[in-house]
Amino acid sequence: MIDAYLWGKVDRISPEAPVPIVSVTKRENRLGGAANVAINIQSLGATPILCSVIGNDLNGRTFIEILQQMNMTADGLVQSPERPTTRKTRVIGNNHQMLRVDEERDEDISAADRKRLLDRISNILDKNKVDVIVLEDYDKGVISKQLIEQVVKIAQKHKIPTAVDPKKRNFNYYKNITLFKPNLKELREGMKLDLEKGNLKEIIGAVQKIRKDHQLDTVLLTLSERGVLLVDDKHEELIPAHIRNIADVSGAGDTVIGVAALCLAAKTSAVKMATLANLAGGLVCEKVGVVPVEKAQLLAEANLLKLI
Repeated sequence: MIDAYLWGKVDRISPEAPVPIVSVTKRENRLGGAANVAINIQSLGATPILCSVIGNDLNGRTFIEILQQMNMTADGLVQSPERPTTRKTRVIGNNHQMLRVDEERDEDISAADRKRLLDRISNILDKNKVDVIVLEDYDKGVISKQLIEQVVKIAQKHKIPTAVDPKKRNFNYYKNITLFKPNLKELREGMKLDLEKGNLKEIIGAVQKIRKDHQLDTVLLTLSERGVLLVDDKHEELIPAHIRNIADVSGAGDTVIGVAALCLAAKTSAVKMATLANLAGGLVCEKVGVVPVEKAQLLAEANLLKLI
């Protein structure tokens, strides 16, 4: 999706309605949604290949232009005439967000578009050495039960690990996944449980149940200011968050899954993966807006804390 921003000044109220008038001084288009995971992966020195469905429209062309400016390939993108490219426009006056306008359709993509996307994915895997597949779910209709099953099957065929950042709609369709990274809200909604944030024993029990029921190798549950919970065959470990001056939590989950996926590809230990992902998620929260983690800063912090 495109994250668009209209920046401006407010110094009067409209005579037409009791609303402020924003005099626009700057416009900005950024890659958003699942593309933010790709940006984090690229920021850390790896090569992401985005695979998704966008519209065959002006916003779709803008998306591809920005992608190419960032030296990322558009080979995995399907442009569909049946749906618009998702665009979220934020109107910011005097440095305060005043309004957000969403342009999108979130029903499932057509069977024809799904086949085109799966063909792109298969072709990319046949032609490139891919070390990990990330399914970044934003509940916008591209990812569905059928797509999940096919991508997991393709990943297993190529012996590629899978990392998932789920959302509510498809939560229970993710099975046979290497790394599953929900947050507590998604776990509650997906399992239909009223889990208390402070009841770690209850949370671990729920995570172990979904691990068993869905054949998930590792679950990395993000718990906001408490840190992350790592659960696999050998661990039930809470890794505390580092004390931070929180400026903005936007995009932190994208950073966590991006770092965790790269650790998965590099075959690091589960504890190191969880620790580095936790650290990276905290670092981006110190900055305003959706920004990727900086490789040099992550390395410096990890060395300082003797994590690597």
